[in-house]
Amino acid sequence: MPAILNWLLRLLPTNPICMRLVQGGSRRVRHMYIRSGYLAVMILVLLFVLLSEVGGGSLSLRGLATAGSQMFQKVSYLQVGLICLLTPVFMAGAIAQEANPRTWDILLTTPLNNLQIVFGSLFGRLFFVIALLFSSLPLFVMTQYFGGVPGESIFASYAIAGASALLVAAIAVTLSVTRTAGRRAVFVFYVSVVMYLFATYAFDVQLRRPIALGASAVHTTILTPLNPFLVLKVLLDSNNYVPFDFTGEGATWLERMWLSRPIASFCWLCALISVILMLFSTVRLRIIGAKTGSVPWLRRVFGLGARGAAERPARKVGRNPIAWRESVARGKTLTAILARWGFVAVGVGVALTIVGLYHIGTLSSPDLRLAITTIVAAEIVIIGLTALNMSATAVAREREDGTLDLILTTPIQPGPYIKGKHRGLVQFLIPMMLVPVLTMGIIAIYIAFDGFGRQGGVMLKNLPLRSVADTINLPVILPETAIALPLMLGPFIAFCVMVGLQWSIKSKGTIGSVIAAVGLVVAVVGVLSLCGLAGGNSLSHLGAVMTTFSPINLLIAGVYPENTIADALDDSPRVARAFLIVGALMTAVAYAAISYGMHTNMKRTFMMTVRRLAGTT
Repeated sequence: MPAILNWLLRLLPTNPICMRLVQGGSRRVRHMYIRSGYLAVMILVLLFVLLSEVGGGSLSLRGLATAGSQMFQKVSYLQVGLICLLTPVFMAGAIAQEANPRTWDILLTTPLNNLQIVFGSLFGRLFFVIALLFSSLPLFVMTQYFGGVPGESIFASYAIAGASALLVAAIAVTLSVTRTAGRRAVFVFYVSVVMYLFATYAFDVQLRRPIALGASAVHTTILTPLNPFLVLKVLLDSNNYVPFDFTGEGATWLERMWLSRPIASFCWLCALISVILMLFSTVRLRIIGAKTGSVPWLRRVFGLGARGAAERPARKVGRNPIAWRESVARGKTLTAILARWGFVAVGVGVALTIVGLYHIGTLSSPDLRLAITTIVAAEIVIIGLTALNMSATAVAREREDGTLDLILTTPIQPGPYIKGKHRGLVQFLIPMMLVPVLTMGIIAIYIAFDGFGRQGGVMLKNLPLRSVADTINLPVILPETAIALPLMLGPFIAFCVMVGLQWSIKSKGTIGSVIAAVGLVVAVVGVLSLCGLAGGNSLSHLGAVMTTFSPINLLIAGVYPENTIADALDDSPRVARAFLIVGALMTAVAYAAISYGMHTNMKRTFMMTVRRLAGTT
C-alpha cells in the first residue's frame, strides 16, 4: 500500500483512537440511554406540536402546511438546543480522560503522529453527535408530507446543528490538550457555553433595529452569525428577522457575507475556528504537561505562596474540618479566587450599569425587564450548575484519588462528614448567591424611591391581564421579588448540593455523578416549572404560590406578573404580591425538609455504599 494512502487512512478511517472510542462508546449503556432519550424527546415534541396544531379537527391544505411549518420550527430549535447540551456530554471524556498526563504519556509513545492523535480524539467522540443528527432525519423528512417545509431548510438546519457540534467538539479537544486538570475544565466548559448563548442573544436583542419606520420586522445584527439560535431564527422566521440587502450598495465582501448571509457566515466561521483549534492542538500536543518551578506573580499578589511548598502558616479549621476544607481550602487556588469574586464583581457591576442606563432613559421599561430576566436567570443557572458540579465531585473525587480511604480511618462519622460537605459547599457558594439577590435588591430600592426622580417614573400604566379583560398599573418590576428570591434561593441551592452529594457517594467517577445530578435536578425543576406556569394564571392566589416552586419561575413572576399571575392580580393585587413572599417561604421550607430527609438517608446508607464501591475508579 502506498505510504501516503496508509497515512491518510490512519488519519481518520482506520485511526486506532477513533476506532477505540467508537467501539467502546457503542457498548456503553449510558450512551444508549442518551440516544434513546434524544429520539424520544424529539418524537414527543413533534407529536405534541402536531396535536396542538390539528386540535382534533380537520384542516385544509393550507392549515396542514402551517402545521408542518410549526412542527419543523419547534423541532429545529429543540435539535440545536439538545446538540448544544449533549455535545459537551460526549466530549467530557476528551477533557477529563485525555487531559490526564498519564494517558498522554502513553499516547505519545505510540507511532501515531500529533495530527492523528488529535483527529482521532475529535472525530471518535463527534461520531456519536453525528449519529444523533442522522437518527432524527426521518422526523424532519416527515414534516414535508404536510407541506410548508422546503427541503433546503431542513439541510440548512442540519448544517447549523452540525457546525455547532463541530465547534464545541474542537474546543473540548483543545481543552484536553492544553489542560492537565481536565475534570475542572468540564464544568468551566459547560458554564462558558451557557454564558455565551445567554450573552450573545441578550445583546442581539438590544442591537436590533426595525427595517423601516413603524415596521415590526427587524434587521439582523453583527452578533447574529455568532449564535446558533439566532442563525436558526433567520432561517425559520425570515419575515420578522430579516438579513440586510446590499443590492446596489457599495458594501465590502465582508459586510455582504456577515450581514446578508448570516447562516453561511456561521457555518464557515465554525469550520474556520475548528481548523485553527485543531492546528493549535496539533502543535501544542507534544509540550502538554510542561511545568516550571517558578511562582507566578499573580499568586504572590494574592498571598497564595508557591505550589508544593514544604510548609505553610497554620490555619484555624473550626469544629468540622470537612466543612472548612470545602468552604475555605477549596477556594484558595488563584483560579477559584478569580472565578468566584470575578463573578460577584461583574454581576453587581452589570446590575448597577443597567439601572443607570434605565435612569438616564437609554433603556426603556421593556428593555429593563428583558435585561433583568436574562441576566438574573443566567446567574441562577450558573450558580445551580456550580453547586451541582462541586457537590457531585466532592466524594467521587476523593474516591478516585484515594483521599476517602484516608478520611475513613479518622474518628469522623458519616453524619458529620456529609453535613460538613454540605455546609462547606453552601458557604463557598454564598458570595455567588448574593449576586442575583443584590441585583434584585438594587432594583427594589430604585423602585421604592420612585426611580429617584426618573423622567416618566417606574410605573407601567394599563397593563393588560392575559387571563382577564381588565388592566392594571404595576411597577416595572415587583419589589417583592427582592424578598422572595433570597428566601427560596438558598434552600434551593442547598437542595442542589444535597442531590450532587447523593450521586457523588453512589457513583464510581466524577463525570457520571455530575451528569446524573444535573439530569435529576433539571427533570425535577422542569416539572415544577411547568406546573407553576400552568397554575399561575388559572388558580388565583394558589397559582401565585405555585410560581415560586423554581427560582426561574419566581423571577419571571416578579418581572412579568401580568402574564404569569394575572388571575391573582385581578382578585387582589396586594394579596397576590404578598403571596409571592408566602409561596417563597413555603417553598424554602419544602426544599429544606427534602434536604434534611436526604441527609438522614445518606447518613444511614453511607458506610454500606462506600464499602461496596471501595477500590473502584
